[in-house]
Amino acid sequence: MDTALASSLDAGLQRRRDVTTISTIGVAHGTSHFFHMLLPPLFPAFIQAFGLSYSELGLLVTTFFVISGAGQALSGFIVDRIGARPVLFAAMASFFLASIAAGLAQGFGGLMLAAALAGVGNAPFHPADFTILNKRVSQPRLGHAFSVHGISGNLGWAFAPVFSIGIAEATGNWRFAYVGTALVALSVMALLFWQRSAIDDRQGSWGHAKPAAGVKAEHPMAFLKLPSVWLCFSFFFWSTAALSAIQSFASPALHQIYGLPLALTAYVVTGYMLAGAAGMVCGGFLVAKAERLERTIGFAMAFAAALLLLTATGWLPGGLAAIVAALAGFGTGLAGPSRDMLIKRASPPGATGRVYGTVYSGLDIGFAIAAPVFGAILDQGMPRGVFAGSAAALMMGIASAGLVGLGLSRRTAAVPAQA
Repeated sequence: MDTALASSLDAGLQRRRDVTTISTIGVAHGTSHFFHMLLPPLFPAFIQAFGLSYSELGLLVTTFFVISGAGQALSGFIVDRIGARPVLFAAMASFFLASIAAGLAQGFGGLMLAAALAGVGNAPFHPADFTILNKRVSQPRLGHAFSVHGISGNLGWAFAPVFSIGIAEATGNWRFAYVGTALVALSVMALLFWQRSAIDDRQGSWGHAKPAAGVKAEHPMAFLKLPSVWLCFSFFFWSTAALSAIQSFASPALHQIYGLPLALTAYVVTGYMLAGAAGMVCGGFLVAKAERLERTIGFAMAFAAALLLLTATGWLPGGLAAIVAALAGFGTGLAGPSRDMLIKRASPPGATGRVYGTVYSGLDIGFAIAAPVFGAILDQGMPRGVFAGSAAALMMGIASAGLVGLGLSRRTAAVPAQA
């Protein structure tokens, strides 16, 4: 009886620790996605204030994600060496400085500085987050941890336009929106300090099997030889190229195709992200049951691509088109937890930070390249290309995920044969 009670108490304590870690990392990750959208919601204000084109605005997004992508790959090594917690504090400080730079910007150069600082802040989040989750969260709740991580990111994306546009409209001055974003960064930094013990990755285990005794440790760069790492990278590249089109240009594209007011279409991104969050809730349950994760990813992303193609046709009534475009987010969200678990299965022991840093840099590079491309498409008067191109990118992502799953299946099948 005493043993059973002690076991129950231990399980309860572990559950509370898991929930605290998952929640704290969720808030931090949501904040990083919030700062992805530091500039895009106020693009119309920048056009009016500084006379910028959509192609120039796309270069701001490119700057953010080029810096974030390069920094993400490097920060994976830093996280593995010094730990994730101090890196997260430095990231929040960079977000605060980015807000100040945006609020004081006097032209394209000032906005470029804000984009660069925000990119530096965003760089370490995925290697830091996933290192903490993999080390501190117990295995039975790890799938749900990935789900919450993805949901929080979508909620950060969804909240940013409402927050920034709301403050700008309420005050009549877009600069006040960046006072608000600076306060967001400071508030989350305070939360991380308060819950610093819950995000201490020096405690816990990797959640991987350790290498057998006597086996020589691999070179720190050995993971780069794994085809699965680069296929995961390509998957992120294509799927986030699609997302870049929706985040940055769905609003003006819907306005041009269907004549909807920009005051309405600006919130389609919010709807897309909220639908994505709902998809991730469902995806968190699916990932625990699915053996072939790439099949879940393929079905979900094909559903999203079909809705985006339907939006591109121009056949729908305007209001329905906005709803259909937003609902496409459910498909991409449904794929999210399966995507993160697929990467975990492809990661060698002890290289979590490095693998997630490298793989997730595909996210940044996808955003960096796609933003000016889709901006140029819009400048050329082809708004339907925003949705059609996004759908095509999702289909390429499905192919990459399928190849990752095929490689893992072959590796699994080879293990009994070698035994």
